[in-house]
Amino acid sequence: MASIPLSQRYTSSLLTKSTQPHHQTGTKLQFHRTPIVKCTGTASQSPAFDSSSLTTNHSPVIIPTSADTTSVNQRRPAEDNIRDEARRHSSAHNFSARYVPFISDPNNAPPTDESYSLDEIVYRSRSGGLLDVLHDMTALKQFDGKYWRSLFDSRVGKTTWPYGSGVWSKKEWVLPEIDSDDIVSAFEGNSNLFWAERFGKKFLGMNDLWVKHCGISHTGSFKDLGMTVLVSQVNRLRKMNRPVVGVGCASTGDTSAALSAYCAAAGIPSIVFLPANRISIAQLVQPIANGAFVLSMDTDFDGCMKLIREVTAELPIYLANSLNSLRLEGQKTAAIEILQQFDWEVPDWVIVPGGNLGNIYAFYKGFQMCKELGLVDRIPRLVCAQAANANPLYLYYKSGWTEFNPVKANTTFASAIQIGDPVSIDRAVFALKNSNGIVEEATEEELMDAMALADSTGMFICPHTGVALSALMKLRERGVIGKTDRTVVVSTAHGLKFTQSKINYHSKGIEGMACRYANQPVEVEADFGAVMNVLSQYLNKGSKS
Repeated sequence: MASIPLSQRYTSSLLTKSTQPHHQTGTKLQFHRTPIVKCTGTASQSPAFDSSSLTTNHSPVIIPTSADTTSVNQRRPAEDNIRDEARRHSSAHNFSARYVPFISDPNNAPPTDESYSLDEIVYRSRSGGLLDVLHDMTALKQFDGKYWRSLFDSRVGKTTWPYGSGVWSKKEWVLPEIDSDDIVSAFEGNSNLFWAERFGKKFLGMNDLWVKHCGISHTGSFKDLGMTVLVSQVNRLRKMNRPVVGVGCASTGDTSAALSAYCAAAGIPSIVFLPANRISIAQLVQPIANGAFVLSMDTDFDGCMKLIREVTAELPIYLANSLNSLRLEGQKTAAIEILQQFDWEVPDWVIVPGGNLGNIYAFYKGFQMCKELGLVDRIPRLVCAQAANANPLYLYYKSGWTEFNPVKANTTFASAIQIGDPVSIDRAVFALKNSNGIVEEATEEELMDAMALADSTGMFICPHTGVALSALMKLRERGVIGKTDRTVVVSTAHGLKFTQSKINYHSKGIEGMACRYANQPVEVEADFGAVMNVLSQYLNKGSKS
C-alpha cells in the first residue's frame, strides 16, 4: 500500500476552519500561501530559496535560521544565559499546526472541518476517536528539501537555545508556534546511532546493522523526546492562565520518569499512577526522586490508564499519556534523526518495540514528513516487535487485519510494553499498512537470550530492545530481511534500568528458562595456584572456540 501524504489525509476545508469542543473555546486558525522574505542570517547560514513564483500580496514568511546566529569569536554577554541570547535572535514565521481527528482510512472517511488549536485542552475528537497534530504543509513546502536538510544539519551539536535539543532542532516541524522561552528541554535527542558490527556479523551475517540508542537520554528512555514537547506546551498554557494545576500519567515506568523530570525542571506538579510491583526499582525511584506525587495501584497498566483518564476528565490535570498526540510530535524526530545520521540516505528497515503503539506511528510520521517535504524520496519498511505475553497487535496482524481484540497482558521482562489494550492501535495499523510493514513477536526466553547475546558484543540493552532484536533474528532466518539490508533497531530504554532482569538471567534464576547464554561468576579461593588453575582452564577453552 502506497504511503499517503500527510497533507492529503484531511479535507481542504480544514485549512481555513476550526471547530472547538462543546466545553471549550478556542482560536480560529488561518493558513495562507505566502511569499518568502529572508530577514535574518547570512547566505552561508540560510540556503537560497527562489520566491519569484509566489505572489506578494500576503503576509511574509520569515525563513528560519540556523543555530549559528553570532560570529565565531563573539561570546554572549557574561550576564546573559542561552535563553536571553535566544530572545535577542528570535524571529517571526508563518508556520502553524493544529489538532484534527485521526483518520485511519482517508479513502472512506466522510469530510470534516473539525480541528482545534493546540492551545485547547482536548484529547479526543467529537466522535471519541484519537486526534493527530496536522502541520500547515503548504507553508512548510515553500522551502525545498535541500533547505530543510541544511537547516537541521546546521543545528546539530550547538548549545544555542533551544536548538541543542535533537527535538527542538526541528522546532518548525514539532511545535512551531511556541515561544522558545516557554520550552522545557534537557537537550534530549541526538542519540547515538550505533553500528552493531560484531552482533550483526556473528549472529545474523549482516554488515549494515545499526541500533538507535534512544535510551541514552536525560531520563534513560525515548519518552524524553515526547515529554519535552508536552511539558513545554503545558508551560505555555500555564503562562496563558489556562486551568492546569498539574500533569498526570499512567505508566509502566519510563513515561513517569520523563514526566516527573521535565515537570520538576519547569516547576510544574506531576502526578503518576503506577501498577504496584510491576516496574523495576530503577524506574520507580526516578519519579520519586524528581518529586512526583506517586500513586501505587493494585492493577496493571490498562487499569491505571482507565483511572487517569477518568481523573483528568474531572480535575484540571493535563493528561500526559500517548493518547495526547503532542508527545508523538517529539518522538517522530528520532526518525528524522536516523535519516540525518545516514546523511539523508534511507535505511531499508526500522524495527520498533511496541506496547501502547504510539511510537511506531511517530516513526512513520517522521519518515513520511521527510518524504513529503522532499528531504528523501522514500520511507523504510517498518517492523513493530511485541512481547508474546502482550501481543494484541501481532494477533491482529496475523488475522489479516480482520478483527482486533484486546488481550490480558501477562507479565513480561519487557515491562514497558506489557499492554494488552493499546491506545494507539489505529495509528499503528495505519503506519504499518502505509510502510508495507510487519509485526513480529518474541517469547520471554527469546527476548532474554537476544538481550544476552547483544550484551556479549558490547551493548547493554533493555529487554524491549531484546524483543526488537529477536524479531530481527526471526526475519533474517526466514529471509525477509536480507544480509545486506541496512537495518535500524530502535533501542527504547537504557539497560541500567533493568539490571535485575540481567542478574536473574545470568544467575539462572528464572524459572522455566534455560538462560543459555548466562555468564556466571566463578568462585575461587584467594590463592595464587587456585587462580592460575582457573585462568588456565578459561584461556584454554577460549583458544579452542
